[in-house]
Amino acid sequence: MKNPNDKYYQIPSKSQFPNPKEGKIYDIRERAFCFAQRVLEIAEKLPQNRVCDVLRTQIVKSGTSIGANVEEADGTVTKRDFVNKMAIARKEAQEIINILSAIINKTKTK
Repeated sequence: MKNPNDKYYQIPSKSQFPNPKEGKIYDIRERAFCFAQRVLEIAEKLPQNRVCDVLRTQIVKSGTSIGANVEEADGTVTKRDFVNKMAIARKEAQEIINILSAIINKTKTK
């Protein structure tokens, strides 16, 4: 008999999708939160100089914005608004990938 309190039998929110490989809920909100935590750790480790200060500000804004937009999307009423909020989250993710790639490339050339 299914336990209604078991998260595997609850109706997932808009940001939760089944992960067929693991047979469990894929929660984009949880992943976005963990990603934001890692971004904050990276930001703290950047050296204190003018360039890194700008990069630090930008990665913190983009990295935390992903989760904020996913949360907003989860509370939308229309499918169009949901898609729009998720698209914004994706754009923020692409932006931070670009910035982190530049940081990694710069540290490799030193």
